[in-house]
Amino acid sequence: MISASVLSGKKFGVVGGLGPLASADVFFKLVKSTPASSDAEHVDVIFEQHPFGGAVTGSEATTQRKLYIFDMISSFEKRGVTTVVLPCFLSHTFIDELKANSPLQIVDMVEAVRSHVRRKFPTARRIGVLTSDYTRRKGLFEKYFAAPEFEIIHPRPRDGVDLITEAVYGANGVKSGNLSGRPVALLREACEDLIAQGANIIVPGMTEVALVAGEMGAFRVPLIDSNLAYAQYVIAGDYGSPESIFKVGVVGGVGPAATVDFMQKIVRNTPANRDQDHIRLLIEQNPQIPDRTENLIGDGPDPTISLYATCKKLESGDADLIAIPCNTAHAFVERIQPYLGIPIVNMLTVTVRHLRETFPLLRSVGVLATSGTIASGVYEKALESGGLQQIVPRADLQARVMEAIYGKEGVKAGFTTGQCLDDVCAAIDGLIAEGVEVIILGCTELPLLLPQKSFVGKTGMRVSLVDPTDVLAQQCVALATAAAERPTTRSEHSPGQIR
Repeated sequence: MISASVLSGKKFGVVGGLGPLASADVFFKLVKSTPASSDAEHVDVIFEQHPFGGAVTGSEATTQRKLYIFDMISSFEKRGVTTVVLPCFLSHTFIDELKANSPLQIVDMVEAVRSHVRRKFPTARRIGVLTSDYTRRKGLFEKYFAAPEFEIIHPRPRDGVDLITEAVYGANGVKSGNLSGRPVALLREACEDLIAQGANIIVPGMTEVALVAGEMGAFRVPLIDSNLAYAQYVIAGDYGSPESIFKVGVVGGVGPAATVDFMQKIVRNTPANRDQDHIRLLIEQNPQIPDRTENLIGDGPDPTISLYATCKKLESGDADLIAIPCNTAHAFVERIQPYLGIPIVNMLTVTVRHLRETFPLLRSVGVLATSGTIASGVYEKALESGGLQQIVPRADLQARVMEAIYGKEGVKAGFTTGQCLDDVCAAIDGLIAEGVEVIILGCTELPLLLPQKSFVGKTGMRVSLVDPTDVLAQQCVALATAAAERPTTRSEHSPGQIR
């Protein structure tokens, strides 16, 4: 008995058009399988089909199918569909590609048939399959009904004629709307051949074959209705939730060059042996976000809405967390985090944790940052929570830091040598003179000037340089790697800053 709770919150989308008659048959059986005593209790389901003129077989036809199905699934997602019904066995030869590129649950038709066989016919071992030549060449059923538990048997050609292809795609085949007569006779002949080869059960591996299963009559072995088995499996909901591929969302454009630098750090910190081992990223590059520093220390426009809107776009793009490679922007994080459904990784707090772990005896830390970041107190607060004291450059040197970042020959203008570097080095020397041994490069543009891990001042004193964007990248990689080792669904991720 299927409970209403299993169906609660689900909205089904049936991909039609690949075999209009057979797709409609699955849709009808889906509705019929719903445990409803009134019209109002039926499932929320969309059946959609468009003309599909692709050829029967070949790699080009497969590409047409892939794009047709992908576009329809994308359309379903926009309309609130949670679960996709794909009544086409041929399309299941690339179902893994579809699943990898959609957050929706795509219910596996071949898995549904296997589940039905195991439950209803537990002693069946030799499985006769009525499927297309393309699906047969791809070994689809051999993948699901694998040896030694099962053995797949296919009908033998008769005088060089593939009985299934002729019955379905022939001039007067099932595809043409002929649901009796010669097509059924050809399918009966194929079934008899499977029985002669020792099949314990016969499985239609084409929805068109299942469509006429009732017309074929009885055989000495069971002939299942795979369309009905699929519909019942969909309604039963025994297929769990789709595993999500962890995706890191990046608020880009704050500033643009620092965003590219952060992406490079994500790649560099990822333990990968091939392209596919890298982390999925979603970057929303929005350089029109108002300047954070101008708002914090002057009368510049408030960037809160722009930051929030950018984060919401990342959330709607199925990001699992958000990284903001901008120190000053973290002055606004606490304002927007409560309104997001996914967490922002707080670059400042993960940097402080990195300092405590790397320099356990540390008591004070130099901070090179924009005047807005310093005025906001975000680093001072984060450092104090870790038992550390913030040391910042004196006023004249802080002015040189701002010039190095925002000046006509500063980093934001594309410069990484010359006067901007001289200005930052002067500020570092000033911090060294105050006894600082570790300095946070608290503006994401500064690591573009100082990519090294340490700096030797004019007095010969060496200080360690900590790049918060690199620490943030490492944290994002660690979270994504942990998620890959323990696959989750998006619903398992909880909002709130990651500190």
